[in-house]
Amino acid sequence: MAKNYRINIGDQVYHVYNRANARAQIFYHHNDYLVFEQILEDSVKKFGMRLLAYCLMPNHWHFVLYPRKDGDLSRFMEDVSKKHSKIWHYQKDVIGQGHLYQSRFKSDPVLNDTHFLNLVRYVERNALSADLVKNAENWQWSSGWRRKFGSLNKRKILSKWPVPISDDYSIWLNASLGEIEENKIEIELKKSTKLAKKQFNIPWGVWLPKQ
Repeated sequence: MAKNYRINIGDQVYHVYNRANARAQIFYHHNDYLVFEQILEDSVKKFGMRLLAYCLMPNHWHFVLYPRKDGDLSRFMEDVSKKHSKIWHYQKDVIGQGHLYQSRFKSDPVLNDTHFLNLVRYVERNALSADLVKNAENWQWSSGWRRKFGSLNKRKILSKWPVPISDDYSIWLNASLGEIEENKIEIELKKSTKLAKKQFNIPWGVWLPKQ
């Protein structure tokens, strides 16, 4: 059996993501998103996690996280995932009827500044790419919306990026892209992630160890 790996060191930026089991829907209503965001806020405070970007989609979500200490990433994600799964099953009246998520979360290290900026752009334009909004920052369940429209209190959940945000970031984020260009973004991200995993001596496509 192949050995599984996960990078779990502090002071390293990660792309963290997961989706519902069998690609089912996670968020059905406004309140579903609110509940998840409250769990996210509570866990950010509890673990001092630096949340750099995020986007909640109907059947999956993305985080860009910057944990401070070794082991913080897994502890934070376990807290978020377990609390959300428990509440979701209770609210949907499906306790004991299977897993909410298809697996434990996936986490990819970020290689450098360019990789980081491309990653944040990819995460924050998820709803735009899926034609759910005309402007990425109009998707309420994302860091893009919080950064642009959120109150001071709502913006507190977001930590300062390790690289400067350019003045034209919003233009770059919302630039009109065809399917080919959208695919190029994903291809470049996969290349950068592959290089990052190689740097950490982790085989490509291998992840998710049990602690």
